[in-house]
Amino acid sequence: MPAKASPVRKARVDGERNRQRLVEAAKMVFAEKAANASLEEIARTAGVGIGTLYRHFPTRDALIEAVYRHEVDQLALAAKRLSTKHPPIIALREWLLVFVDYLDAKYGMAAVLNLLVGGTSALYAESGAQMKQAIAELTDDAVASGDIRMEMEPLDLLRALAGVMNREPGPDSKRAARRLVDILIAGVRKQK
Repeated sequence: MPAKASPVRKARVDGERNRQRLVEAAKMVFAEKAANASLEEIARTAGVGIGTLYRHFPTRDALIEAVYRHEVDQLALAAKRLSTKHPPIIALREWLLVFVDYLDAKYGMAAVLNLLVGGTSALYAESGAQMKQAIAELTDDAVASGDIRMEMEPLDLLRALAGVMNREPGPDSKRAARRLVDILIAGVRKQK
């Protein structure tokens, strides 16, 4: 009977929606309260029960990793979305601004990430590969279009932004990093 198939599909859609709400809520609560964030508060913020949280994330570490992976995945998707929507030089600039926002969120969660039982090495290695691929594709496109010249590793652009953000994470560092994006773009732009 076709009517019986519909509830199963609806449950999966609701489950995915709840998972996404939990990840977004956890990102906000972890950024605000760091290690003092409780799973109960995250569930409450997401508008779900604690059982729903544990059904999706059986451990605190699983939730922390899911939040971090989600942010990295969003960063990688942004590179693809921007490259199809804008000319290469604009896509590169816009993605570097998204990268600054990613760094800001990551630093907001630094204390929580440091609580992971297994450490962050594997998590950071995985995310580093995604970022390396995204920046390489964006810079390759901008070089191929004739907009920029790359006389350095594409990762150096990210290292420069991370260096500014690492000095003293916060609103001033974020503003400085956003300004640095335009300086970096001017520095790699081909003179015509």
